[in-house]
This record gives sequence, structure tokens and C-alpha cells, in this order.
Amino acid sequence: MAHPYPIREIARQAGLSTATVDRVLNDRGGVRESTVREVRQAIADLDRQRTQVRIGGRTFLIDIVMQTPERFSTAVRDALEAELPALHPAVMRSRFHFRETGPVSELITTLDRIAKRGSQGVILKAPDVPEVTAAVSRLVAGGIPVVTLVTDLPSSARSAYVGSDNRAAGATAAYLLGQWLGDRPGAVLVTISHGSFRNEEEREMGFRSVMRSTHPERSLAVVTDTDGLDATQRDLVLEALKRDETINAVYSIGGGNAATLDAFQALDRELAVFVAHDLDHDNTRLLRERRLSAVLHHDLRQDMRRACQTIMRAHHALPDEGPFLPSAIQVVTPYNMPPGSTVVPFAG
Repeated sequence: MAHPYPIREIARQAGLSTATVDRVLNDRGGVRESTVREVRQAIADLDRQRTQVRIGGRTFLIDIVMQTPERFSTAVRDALEAELPALHPAVMRSRFHFRETGPVSELITTLDRIAKRGSQGVILKAPDVPEVTAAVSRLVAGGIPVVTLVTDLPSSARSAYVGSDNRAAGATAAYLLGQWLGDRPGAVLVTISHGSFRNEEEREMGFRSVMRSTHPERSLAVVTDTDGLDATQRDLVLEALKRDETINAVYSIGGGNAATLDAFQALDRELAVFVAHDLDHDNTRLLRERRLSAVLHHDLRQDMRRACQTIMRAHHALPDEGPFLPSAIQVVTPYNMPPGSTVVPFAG
């Protein structure tokens, strides 16, 4: 029963004599099992209280750096702020560096500026390119832990990745589309915001793999490099629909879903199935209106909590618990939306 505490301290916590605690710790026998449990509970209580003393009154100043559409950065900010009370007695202060698009050099400038002025941690959503990996190395070398969010940089020096298994998410999308389309003919449009984001690449790989094995007859059309922004998404989707008149389903990996729907409507095209990712404010509205078939979602609040805890562990304010499992993938329909969402009556 390993522990770092004096026997007298454990005895005081358990309300037992030092002799009894000594017999339990050294496995000398002659004590009831309930007494052994009391000693174990006392050690666990001391562990927890020591952690609280360690983090009590501490303030962690972190930076959240993301290249992503506003709808998703807003969802991340809301998730973090909702989790802050659960991190007490530690106080987590955050600085946000959000951008929807732009050259990688600007992102590197932001990361290097953080490295220069200091931070206690960075939560990062960025393209998986060598320049970003090098910038992460500079941050870590300066004593600033980095946690990747939603999309990973596996070859970097980051402390951990928090988010879902993106390959499994893509495979799930293929399964849903295949089930709903059945024997109905038609091509599937796959929309990607940018090929350099690993999460989108992995989703596409998972999707293609399952479609190839279960529906090899169904062709796929791809729209990419839209940054998930409606302004660019609509035009590129229009072009894809004009090139292939058989497209009647969409797997949206990178967002811009309102623009995709507008393009289908502008050409008066049937859209049988539409599977998207993340319950941001756009997708929540579109799902309520039943313009999306389903949204693949994961708990952003859990992700932000895990990211903050990883940073705290890097500063030895929490005990190490090992790597996290990926966030669970939730298939959300209009009938199982999270609390606070209202189901719109079906009128069609």
C-alpha cells in the first residue's frame, strides 16, 4: 500500500491508532477487513486533499490558438467557459487567438509571440505542417506545454491530443449514408475545408475505406480548400453539382453546410442524406429544421476539461493519469439533441 504520508498523519485521517495503521500498512494481520478499507480510504482522502492544496489559489494563464470558422471557435469558447467552475479551486484564465483563414506564417507568428512573452499552456487547432510542428517544439522547449484539440499533430512535441477518433467518425458517416441511401443510385459529395488538417484527412480515409468495402458502386465527388467558409463553399459546391448530376447525398467533413444546402436549393436538386460534424450554432439550427440527417458530435466540454487538466499536470498541479481515450462519437438527430435544444415539429 504505497503512500508518501507519515503513519501518524494516516492514523489521524482514519481515526485509528498508529499501531493499527502500522499493522495494516505492513500487512501483519490481525485486523478486520473494514479497518483495512478505512486505512485505504484515509490514504485516498489524503491524496485528494494534497492535490487540492497544491492547486488551491493557483492561476493558470493559457492561450487557445485555432484556425477554424467562427461557428466552431464560438462553440469551443462556450465549452471552455462552461467548464471553468469545475476546475476550481484552480483559476484558469485564457487568451483567445482565433482566425478563420490565412497563411501558415501568420499562425507561426502567433505561436512564437506566445513563446516569447510566456504562457502556462497552449491549446492548439492547426494544420499538420512542418512549420507548425517546429513552432510547437519551440513552445515546449520554452517550458510551455501544448495540447492539440480536435485535430492532432502526432509528430510534434505536444503533451496530448484531445478529441474523437476521426477515422472512426468517418467510418460511422459512411455506415449511416449507406444505410439511409440503400439501393438508391447516386453519388456522394464529400466536402473538406483544408487538406492539411489531419482530422479531416483521417475522416475522409475512414469514410472512403468503408464506402469502398460496402458500396463500391457508389462514386464520390470531393470539394476541398474552402476553409469551411460559406462564401467559398457555395460556389465550389455549385460547380460540383453541375459537373455531376447524380450527386444526391453529402458527407460534410469541414463545414459550410448552410452554403452547401443553398447550392442544392439554387439548382433545385434533391438531397436525400446529409451527414455533418459538430453541433455548432449553424448545425444545431439546420438539424432542428431537419435539413441535416444527422450530426456526428463529441463532447467539447469534456475535451476542454481534459485539455486544461493536461496543462495542470504538466505543471505538477495534478497527478498523472496516463493518456486519455478518444472522445465518444455521438450520432445526433433531431430527436436526441442535447438539453436546451428544442425539437421542431415535423410538418412535411
